[in-house]
Amino acid sequence: MVSTHDQSDATPIGQLLDWGARLLASSSASPRLDAEVLMADLVCWPRSTVMAFPGRTLPQGMTDEFRGLIRRREEGTPLAHLTGRREFYSLDLRVSAETLVPRPETELLVDQLLERVRPIEAVSILDLGTGSGAIALAIKRQRPDARVVAVDWSAAALSVAIDNGNRLKIQVEWLLSDFGFEALEGRLFDFIVANPPYVERGDPRLVSGDLRHEPRMALDGGVDGLDSIREIIAGAPRVLAPGGTLLLEHGYDQAPAVARSFRALGFRRIETYKDLAGQDRTTVGTGP
Repeated sequence: MVSTHDQSDATPIGQLLDWGARLLASSSASPRLDAEVLMADLVCWPRSTVMAFPGRTLPQGMTDEFRGLIRRREEGTPLAHLTGRREFYSLDLRVSAETLVPRPETELLVDQLLERVRPIEAVSILDLGTGSGAIALAIKRQRPDARVVAVDWSAAALSVAIDNGNRLKIQVEWLLSDFGFEALEGRLFDFIVANPPYVERGDPRLVSGDLRHEPRMALDGGVDGLDSIREIIAGAPRVLAPGGTLLLEHGYDQAPAVARSFRALGFRRIETYKDLAGQDRTTVGTGP
C-alpha cells in the first residue's frame, strides 16, 4: 500500500523517481519515463497519478523492489520484460523473456497489410514467427472477418500468444511449426506476413548490447542476417494463393538484398517502405 502521509523514515516517490532517472541516464534513451513506468506498474497506478503525487511514500519493501527494478533496467533488461506488458497497435499485450518485445516500427507491417486487405472478402492471412502474437492479433482485431493463422517454433512463445488472444478475446488459429511450411501443406493464404530474425550473428548487441536479454532464436538471422528471410521467400510460394502477397520486416540496410531474393524467386511488384525513423523496414512482393 502507498502511504498518503509523510514518514520520516520513508522516501517520497518523487525522490525515488529522481534517483531512478539519474541511474538510468547513461543506459536509457528515456530514463525518466522508464522510472515512471516502473513505478506506475509497481504501485498499480496510472503514470499520471504517480507524477501528480510525488510526496507520497512507499513501504520499505516496495521501495527496495523499485530500486531492484531500476538496477535491472540499468543492466539492459527490456522495460517490457520488467512490467510483463507492451502496447502494440493499441493492444495491451503480455510479453515474457521467451518473446521478442514488439517494436513500434513493426506496426508498419500491419499498416501495409491492412491497406491491401480492405477490398478483399474472406481473406486468409498467415503470420510467421508470431512471438507474443502482436501482428496476428492486431490484424484480426482490425479485420475480424479475416482467417488468421499464426505460427511459431517456440512452444513458450506460442503459449504467451495464446494467452494474449484469450485475454483480448481475439480468435486466431495458433500452430507450433518452423518456417518449413510442412505443417501448412494443402492450405493457401492470400497474405503471408513475417517479422523474422534478421540481426547478423556477429552483431555485438546480441551478447553485450540492448538485445542480449531477448530470445536469441527470435533475433539471430545467420551470418548476414538473411537466413530466415531467404527461407521464407523460398518456401512461401508453396502456401501462397495465386496473386498472393508476402510482407517482410528486415534490417535498415537489408532492403536491396531482400528485393533481390524476391526477384530471384519470381515475385513481382516489389516495393520497400520506410518506418517512422526514415529507415527501410518492410519489403512487399506479389507471388509468382
